[in-house]
Amino acid sequence: MSDVLPALEVETAAEADFSVIWLHGLAADGSDFEPVVPELGLPGSAKIRFVFPHAPVIPVTCNGGYLMRAWYDIKYLDGSTRDVDEAGVRASCEAVRALITRENARGVPTHRIVLAGFSQGGAIAYTAALSHPDTLAGVIALSTYLPARQLLLDSLTEANRSTPIFAAHGTQDDVVGLRLGEAARDTLQAEGYAVEWRSYAMPHSVCLDEIRAIGAWLTTRWQTAQRA
Repeated sequence: MSDVLPALEVETAAEADFSVIWLHGLAADGSDFEPVVPELGLPGSAKIRFVFPHAPVIPVTCNGGYLMRAWYDIKYLDGSTRDVDEAGVRASCEAVRALITRENARGVPTHRIVLAGFSQGGAIAYTAALSHPDTLAGVIALSTYLPARQLLLDSLTEANRSTPIFAAHGTQDDVVGLRLGEAARDTLQAEGYAVEWRSYAMPHSVCLDEIRAIGAWLTTRWQTAQRA
């Protein structure tokens, strides 16, 4: 995973000055959230590049060892816990850092980059963002959890102690249970992070109200960056 991951991109305008790197869930790919962009309701003046990378194809133990796109291996899971591959988590965080570096080279500084992710992608967004050495514009964590709690706690950086976090979860989620999302929120709040938490009456998915809330939150992050 040393090379920059392949990705789909959507730009709301030419010469983007703000980026969102959005990570898909297990067994999906970068096209999963590409259709969300027009539904966010972003202002017409926003110049945002959305980067939707494809995770590598690896065997996933909890799914019988089948090959699928995944950010790390999950050895087993149940409604309240899961045993994950910490080396895979670290490798995916490094792959995300390579994407951040590429955005920097294209003229978007780190403080104008948001890391977003759904489910397994959200787990990497949490871990990569809060351990990143430079300040990011924000984190969007959807229907997700902390994959390796102690690994993250041991690698938290001061640079992102005040980074805005938008976290949302479905109350009917039977894939990543609501308790896992709440546990992630509670852990981060105990560490002093300000987490904007939303819950929606939905399963392991996204809904229109959630997408609109994300759009409003992203608009605020973009506007804040313009004043910085």
